[in-house]
Amino acid sequence: MRVIVPPLKCQGIKTKLVEWIFDHVSLDENGTWFEPFMGSGVVGFNVRPQRAVFSDINPHIINLYNAIKQGEITAGIAKEFLTEEGDILREQGEAHYYEIRERFNLNGHPLDLLFLNRASFNGVMRFNKGGKFNVPFGHKPNRFAKAYVTKIVNQIKHVSQATSLYDWQFLCSDFRQSLSNATENDFIYCDPPYIGRHTDYFNSWTEKDEQDLYDLLTVAKARFILSTWHSNQYRTNQALKKYAKKFTVFTKEHFYHVGASEKNRNPMLEAIVLNYDPEPQMEMIHVGQLALFEQKAPYEFQKVSLTDE
Repeated sequence: MRVIVPPLKCQGIKTKLVEWIFDHVSLDENGTWFEPFMGSGVVGFNVRPQRAVFSDINPHIINLYNAIKQGEITAGIAKEFLTEEGDILREQGEAHYYEIRERFNLNGHPLDLLFLNRASFNGVMRFNKGGKFNVPFGHKPNRFAKAYVTKIVNQIKHVSQATSLYDWQFLCSDFRQSLSNATENDFIYCDPPYIGRHTDYFNSWTEKDEQDLYDLLTVAKARFILSTWHSNQYRTNQALKKYAKKFTVFTKEHFYHVGASEKNRNPMLEAIVLNYDPEPQMEMIHVGQLALFEQKAPYEFQKVSLTDE
């Protein structure tokens, strides 16, 4: 499977887990894909459903993808912008980065977000409690070399092409609102912030949010997959235990490269939570869409159970 990488980088991006998640998706051809924690959009962009509602509480993410969908940001426009700003960054260094950051925090232009996202420290996209982008400079004045700009431009081109082929909506909304619209023919993919790990989520993420999400998924008529973490060498995800009591849980080891702290670069045992058993349907996944990707045999997987130890 050839994974399409999106133009935005986000902390915890699931690029290396897309194929694993994809192999467990069971989407009705008449249903709508709901992704209420869009982030980079990497999973949904690779599933490529005919109809999708991508939503996020962060308006800047939604503004960028709507700008691409509406043609306000094209591959050509992005190439010209990143090339020009990259040349200035090469000459002026961090002073130019902070000038762009200040401009973005005043006007919120999506092209400035794209620049900041790729020039910031470790490629992290983080906002303070006031909603201001606050990631420091990544100390790479030569960041926007010709090859790198071309890579980003091609990523934008992929999204633009997809939005012209499929009925995709990008909405700024709370996950509660988004999930309330899902029906039994639809499919939900959730990649919520991890409690204790994503303290810089745009509007924070609390235990109440986690409980509300669990309550909504418990009564959801649609099928869903939820991405979360199982454990690392330091601790286990205690919140996952409540999901394991009612749903199916699979795990896979994954290594994160994004993060300023060394402890965030250690191997993580990832988990996906499903409200259905995918095994009988593995051969039915995405009939008619496999031509978009390189075919590959399904993963072998094993259910895990979490008990109170």
